[in-house]
Amino acid sequence: MILILVADQISKYVIAANAAHFANLEIIPGFFYLTYVKNTGAAWSMLAGKRVLLSLIAAAAIAGMLWFLQKARKERNYLTMYALVLMIAGAAGNLIDRLMLGYVRDFLHFFPFGYDFPVFNVADMSLCIGVGLLILSTVLEKDEPEGTSEKQKRPEFSEKVMEPEKNRTGVE
Repeated sequence: MILILVADQISKYVIAANAAHFANLEIIPGFFYLTYVKNTGAAWSMLAGKRVLLSLIAAAAIAGMLWFLQKARKERNYLTMYALVLMIAGAAGNLIDRLMLGYVRDFLHFFPFGYDFPVFNVADMSLCIGVGLLILSTVLEKDEPEGTSEKQKRPEFSEKVMEPEKNRTGVE
C-alpha cells in the first residue's frame, strides 16, 4: 500500500512541478500523452467543486474498506485482501491531493481507438485494478458451495498415521 501511495505522490509531484513541459506531451502518437490536469471532481470530473463531499465520501470508503480488510485477513481471503489494499491506496492517494491542494492531479491521457479517455493517475489505476480483483474474488466465491468452511476451502495436511486396511479377502 505504501509503495503505491509513494509512486502516486511522486509521479504527481514530478508532473505538477513540470506542468508547462507536461501540458500535452506526446509519448505514443495518437494514443498516449502526458497531460497535466487539475481535477476538482471525481471520476470523469463528476461532482466538480464538491471538495468537502468528495473528501468525506473517500474517508468513509477508506474506513469501510479497512474494516473489510480486517475481515478478509481473518478469513485468509488473499484475493480480496489484495483488492482492498489497492483500493485503499488509490482512494488515499487522491484524498491526499484533495485535502492538501483542493483538487486531484491527473496526467495519464489515452486515446484508445480514437476515443478521448478521461485523464487519470496512478491512484486511479490502483482503484480500478482493485475493483476488478474484488469483482473476480466475488465471482470465485460464488463458485464455492454455501456452507463451505475455511478448512474445506484450504485443506491442511495432517501427520496422522493411516492404519492399514483389513485383508479384503476376508481371510485373516
